[in-house]
Amino acid sequence: MKKETLSGSRRRFLWAVRCGMYAATGLTALLTLFLVVYVLVRGIPNLSLKFLSTKPSYLSGNIGILPDILNTVYIVIDTLAMVIPLGVGAAVYLTEYASNKKVVAVIEYAAEALSGIPSIIYGLVGMLIFSNNIGTCLRAGTLTLTIMNLPTILRNTQESLKTVPQSYREGAFGLGAGKWRVVRTVVLPGCLDGVITGCILSVGRILGESAALLFTAGFAHVVKGFAKGISSAGATLTVALYVYAKEQGEFGVAFGIAAILMVLALLINLLAAVVARYFRKKNAG
Repeated sequence: MKKETLSGSRRRFLWAVRCGMYAATGLTALLTLFLVVYVLVRGIPNLSLKFLSTKPSYLSGNIGILPDILNTVYIVIDTLAMVIPLGVGAAVYLTEYASNKKVVAVIEYAAEALSGIPSIIYGLVGMLIFSNNIGTCLRAGTLTLTIMNLPTILRNTQESLKTVPQSYREGAFGLGAGKWRVVRTVVLPGCLDGVITGCILSVGRILGESAALLFTAGFAHVVKGFAKGISSAGATLTVALYVYAKEQGEFGVAFGIAAILMVLALLINLLAAVVARYFRKKNAG
């Protein structure tokens, strides 16, 4: 009789745990769906070709976000151009060349600590170091974002490098290949999925960053080429969203920008999943 009571209690416990998991999963899915639908429903009606392809004109009352789109593209390209060589190079050195395990552990801990620092602190430091020396401009923002995204690229590349079987390296060494040749022709191609995934995730973080750029990049809405634009002050889409919503009370414009950012975030996550699946199938084949 005692065993039957314990068995019944256990069944009720497992049923309660299962219901709790289903409820938590459903609530998470509903919240995500509500957020996406709400932003898109409020934002899409405010989108138009004129809105996307013109710059703001305060004399005529026209509001366009072309400068903000271009600034976002500029800052993504400039940040990736700096953070990818630094992150991949550091990961290759720590995984393939560094022999002092204590130094490697310290650097890895520092990278983990960097990834957990609030972005507003990066913005403050970037303003004091970069903006005060080169001025408030997109380049100051990209330098700040490079430091912010360096741990993401480094750790993703490191974990991918560790998944390459040691036998591949030993086989290449056995054929007489040097260290750098092994890294370049055997190791890096085998972890390309992790590098690409880290870059995609970094793009998502760059697109969604606003706090650090508020301190470093400025608020200008002027159309310029890449060379002049990157050395001038400018607002990205996230900064423009903040300015229009908080400073000017243009919530229709803010929701329009939010809809664009939401679609970009969904596309980036989809692209990361597709790339990971592609390389998974390629490696399995």
